[in-house]
Amino acid sequence: MTQAEIKLCSLLLQEHFGEIVEKIGTHLIKTGSQPLRVIANDTGMSLDQVKKALCVLIQHNLVTYQLQKRGFVEYEAPCSRVLRILRYPRYIYTAKTLYSDMGELIVEELLLNGKMTMSAVVRKVANRLTETMEDGKTMDYGEVSNTFVRLADTHFIQRCPMAPETTETSDAPPPPAPTLAVNEKDMYVVPNLNLIGKGKRRRSFDNEDNGEHKAKRQKQDADSKELPPDDGIYWQANIDRFHQHFRDQAIVSAVANRMDQTSSEIVRTMLRMSEITTSSNAPYTQPLSSNEIFRSLPAGYNIVKQILDQYLTLLADDPLEFVGKSGDSGGGMYVINLHKALATLATATLESIVQERFGSRCARIFRLLLRKKHLEQKQVEDFAMIPAKEAKDMLYKMLSENFVSLQEIPKTPDHAPSRTFYLYAVNTLSSARMLLHRCYKSVANLIERRQYETKENKRLLEKSQRVEAILASMQATGAEEVQLQEIEEMITAPERQQLENLKRNVNKIDASENQVDETIFVLESYIESTVKKP
Repeated sequence: MTQAEIKLCSLLLQEHFGEIVEKIGTHLIKTGSQPLRVIANDTGMSLDQVKKALCVLIQHNLVTYQLQKRGFVEYEAPCSRVLRILRYPRYIYTAKTLYSDMGELIVEELLLNGKMTMSAVVRKVANRLTETMEDGKTMDYGEVSNTFVRLADTHFIQRCPMAPETTETSDAPPPPAPTLAVNEKDMYVVPNLNLIGKGKRRRSFDNEDNGEHKAKRQKQDADSKELPPDDGIYWQANIDRFHQHFRDQAIVSAVANRMDQTSSEIVRTMLRMSEITTSSNAPYTQPLSSNEIFRSLPAGYNIVKQILDQYLTLLADDPLEFVGKSGDSGGGMYVINLHKALATLATATLESIVQERFGSRCARIFRLLLRKKHLEQKQVEDFAMIPAKEAKDMLYKMLSENFVSLQEIPKTPDHAPSRTFYLYAVNTLSSARMLLHRCYKSVANLIERRQYETKENKRLLEKSQRVEAILASMQATGAEEVQLQEIEEMITAPERQQLENLKRNVNKIDASENQVDETIFVLESYIESTVKKP
């Protein structure tokens, strides 16, 4: 774990959960697993504060705990899980793309709250959708429930592990920490709930009546304390499944750029057929026959079986090796080489960065080294057709930035330079790790810049929010146009211009964060698949 990762985790925790949770989370990331009292002692915080912070982190799946043999519980914060916070907007946008606004709000609620019951999610999403609808229209619980079931069927959401049920007659003392477990068969099974109702709008009361209504509402809540039918069955977003979807999209896009739209549609169909049958870290998809692929092609995609076989043969013969042939039964059995696809995507990312940073000639040398594996300086000059002086400068420049490595192979034990081969090569894995480290630093810098911009314009933002609140309340009471205009003029033209500039800068920073995260995802996926490759 690098300092850049720790700093980024710290910034993400502070931005989403505040200083206390950030302090506890960062401490656990730096030190590894620790018991409760040691955490309180090392951070100088009270036990109560540490307990509350750990509760928040456990609720959001950012901290895990384990019961040790000596009887105490140790808490650990995996850095990789905290870094996933950066990808939350992308998860939500994916849910919106696949399952419209309902899917978006379901995933958003689960990410914002960590774990929720299905009934609570459905109720909250229905209420939020009702508020955005025209007066007189409401969102039915049944529609939200159907979208929830579809998300569970495609494994984008899953059940949380549960504590085993204990009998009340048992005399044995309860363990210091419950052992959570979930049956794999039940992980995506939605409880059979009969949720009947519609979303409700928030009612705005006058200030003098506010206290009275609040007391009445609390009394009503106390009266209806009956547990929901799915009490104890909690759900969370399945992050691995979202990553699988991102990987599949990247592979489809790469095939479309390499060949054509029909090829990418065939690969998309193969990936869709393998979505649930293939684990997220498998090197290959399950073998699929040509006949199965033909039957599963999207409706209205007019392509005959003979043309499909030609496309599959072309894909299998392509040097990129995204698709491989594993047998001849059923018209030919085909698999997608996921590890090879990720390696190709990571290599393309490295090539692109070398070209942007050092120019097209350096990119030519870089591609040459990728293809030939090991070359001497003279060979690089000849193959790349670049003058000796320029080739030497470019190689040393890439070597100093760790994009290229240099290997010494001595002819004699004394390592004399005149009797030693100096071979240049590209170690894709180490280059990807170096680049990933830089990406983490870039995102941390972007977050700090956004915080600085917001802090510098804090007074102006607060004034703008106050004016907007006054305008909203006056519009609700039916104020005249002249009065509304007077309120709007409280923000002067220069201040309005400053707000526009701030909004534009923050939007640019947010877009940059998302773009860097796309690079991070490709590099992380490649490194993970390479390290785990048997």
